[in-house]
Formats: sequence, C-alpha cells, structure tokens
Amino acid sequence: MAIKYLLMVLLGFSTVAAAQTRELPDFTGLVEREGASVVNISTVQAPSMTGNQAFPGMPNIPEDDPFFEFFRRYMPPHGSPRDFESKSLGSGFIITSDGYILTNTHLVDAAEEITVKLTDKREFRAKLIGADRKTDIALLKIDATGLPKVTQGDPGKLKVGEWVVAIGSPFGFENSVTAGIVSAKGRSLAQENFVPFIQTDVAINPGNSGGPLFNMKGEVVGINSQIYSRTGGFMGLSFAIPIDVATDISSQLITNGKVSRGRIGVLIQEVTKELAESFKLPKPTGALVASVQKDGPADKGGLRAKDVILKFDGKPVEASGDLPRMVGSTKPGSRVQMQVWRNGTLKDLTVTVDEVPPEERIAGRNGRQGKPASANRIGLSLSELTVEQRQQLETENGLLVEDMVPGVASRAGVRPGDVILSINNQDVKTVEQFNQLLNKVEKGRNIALLIRRGDTATFVTMKLNGENR
Repeated sequence: MAIKYLLMVLLGFSTVAAAQTRELPDFTGLVEREGASVVNISTVQAPSMTGNQAFPGMPNIPEDDPFFEFFRRYMPPHGSPRDFESKSLGSGFIITSDGYILTNTHLVDAAEEITVKLTDKREFRAKLIGADRKTDIALLKIDATGLPKVTQGDPGKLKVGEWVVAIGSPFGFENSVTAGIVSAKGRSLAQENFVPFIQTDVAINPGNSGGPLFNMKGEVVGINSQIYSRTGGFMGLSFAIPIDVATDISSQLITNGKVSRGRIGVLIQEVTKELAESFKLPKPTGALVASVQKDGPADKGGLRAKDVILKFDGKPVEASGDLPRMVGSTKPGSRVQMQVWRNGTLKDLTVTVDEVPPEERIAGRNGRQGKPASANRIGLSLSELTVEQRQQLETENGLLVEDMVPGVASRAGVRPGDVILSINNQDVKTVEQFNQLLNKVEKGRNIALLIRRGDTATFVTMKLNGENR
C-alpha cells in the first residue's frame, strides 16, 4: 500500500513537471519567421560645433565680434572631415515589402547618412521620410522590393503577464533575441505626453532601440524605445511604443510629410486624493485644469481653471496623462464633447480642437543677451520671458528657470528650463516681482509654485526653512 501511494505521488509530480515544461514558450519558430524583417541601422553625422570648438587654433573671440567671421572664413578647420563624423548603431524593422522601415527618431536625428543592413548582408542608403520627436518615431525608405515585412498586431489585446520577444542589435550584435513578459500597459513617462508605453522586463540595451517587440503570434505590438537604468545598462524596466501609435505617425508622414496634433490650450495636473476630496470628487480621477489659454479653444468652449476634465470625446480620462494623448490624436478642426466636474456638479462642454504649432525649443541663456539674476532665496536664477518666448508659450506671464543651486527648489523637483507661472496663486511677470513676493513669506511657511514643463503644468510646494537650506 505504501509503495502504491509513493508511486502515485511520484506520478503526480511527474505530471505537474511535464505540464510546466509544456507551458514554457518556444520562440524558435517566431525568430525564424520574423528575424529577416529586422534591420541594423547605422548613421554618420557631423557633431554640432559652434564658436571656437570647430576651429581650435582660432583666437578666443566672441561670436558677435566682426573679426569672428573673418577668422571663421579664412582659418581652415582643425583635422580632416572624417574627424567630425560619428557613427551610431540601432535597430529598425521593415513594414512594407517596397522598403519602408520604422525606427526611433533619436537614432537618425540630424544624421547626414543612414545605412540599413539586412540579415542577408545587403546594405542600402536610406532616405529619411520624416521624424516625430514627440513620439520618437522615424520613417525611413530604402530602394528595394520583395522584402520580408512584419505583421502588425493589436497592442490593445496585450495582457499584462504574457510573453513578448525583442529582436535587435544591442551593442552592435545583430539579430539578438531576448524575451520576457509585459509588466504594465499605458505607462506615462516624464516629458513623454503622447505615448502610452508598454512596459516589459525584456532585456533591452543600447542598440535595441528602434527594434520590434513581438507577441507570441509573431505580430509586432511595439517599438523598443527606452529603458530605466541607473547604470546605462538593462535593469529590468524597458518601454516600447505601441505599434498603433507608430502606424498613425508613419501614415501621416507618408501622406502629409508632417504630423498634425490637436490642442485645446490648457495646462493640467494630476488629481491627487487630497485634491479629489477638496473638489468633492468621488475618486481621484481626471485631469485638473491649472490654467486656460486666453482666447484658446478651451476658453472659447467655456472651460475654466479648477475644472476637472473627466471625459474627452466620450472616453474617460482616468489620469491627467491620458488627456494629452487623447487631444493630440484628435484631428484639428474637430468639435469634441467634454464632461467636466465644476463646483461639485457635472457639466458638458463643446470645444473645437486647434492644431499644435511647429515644435520650437524654449531658448535659455544661450539664446538671450545678458545674464540671469543670481540665485534667489530658494536657489533659482530666473530671467523674464522674451516676446518670442511668451508667444511660443502662449502666456502673458512667467519666468524662465535659467540655472539653480542645490536648495529648497531643487529638492522640490524644480529644474532648469521650467517656467514659473505663479507663486502662491499670484501671476509673476518680472524677477523683481517674484523675489518681492518670495521675501514676504516667513520662515517655516509653505509656498506653492505653478510650474510649466513641456505641455503640462503642476503645482510644486516647498517649505522655507531659512536662506536656501
């Protein structure tokens, strides 16, 4: 009897072990079928050099001095042209048999030459059809036909915990295969307002960027784009751009040569538990409107600061990060219904979506004459916005954070390049006005700064414990 029981137990363990073995995925067929559609991308570009960097033997003359142009013209650059070129390696994948290829913008941005290498060792000079920095999507074209192409999947059907596979060229090792699971969906990353990232634990390293992320059917569900790392190498957190986002971008680049995005002219922030309670919201959800651009689409539609946007075009806004993606993917000129929470009640509004203007960088001290003021009580060196910057930001007030020293503001998360719109709910236009308001705050009291960073705005609070301590 004891022997029979032991045999039953052993058979049971064998059955479980066999079942577990059968459940482990086999990636060999997927790699054999799809590997040829993945390409290696290398670029050559001249580094951006200004002033005396490009002319080491040149006297140290300011660029606005008349003699600077004389020396620039008649002194030969130091070194050979090849000294001014650099190469980078990355990945991409073929989406049409006639040579359209998707990759990351950061791989090909400012490249003078782009070379695409196939798995059969053929190499092609690629043409950059277009690139979108906001989503990090670039579209290339090579002169070839009959190429192996990927099959597009549906990222919406991905489930957290399912297996996925990446193929790419980490550190230049072509067609390397790594696998893992989907860790999360719809991730929002800092300064990445238009992409609901797919988070995985697939090993992604430098060179994997731009390569495909496959589901177990062999369908592309994403483009590997970023990792979270403290060392520069893989640490178990990888992020991929959903393929439907990339397809929409590539279609616009092919059809229009550019990417159009919608805007409604608001600055928003997250609804915390405390804010939800103060607004009498049943739960912390939606996007809190911090400010509304005067005469912008939202203003004309009746939206006000302190409204909480709960729905946009019939879709729920679960978190503030959802709204930029919803608005950005809306065709400019569309009339859209919004549901907002105002003073404890629901209200329906209609806005006509405008188009986001061409992307421009907010110039700091290198784009301005003069120097910013010295660091103030909280460690910030501020400068007043120029007319061009105010037009770009579509605001009448605000101060640019030019520089900072370690202190209260840096610990609260303020960064150079931020624009401070108000202090303790008072709009600021001049450095003198800001410092006067700041100096009136007593030691030990809190201040709240309304900070604009990119396309979002948020309140940052800090306690004054002394002189920048």
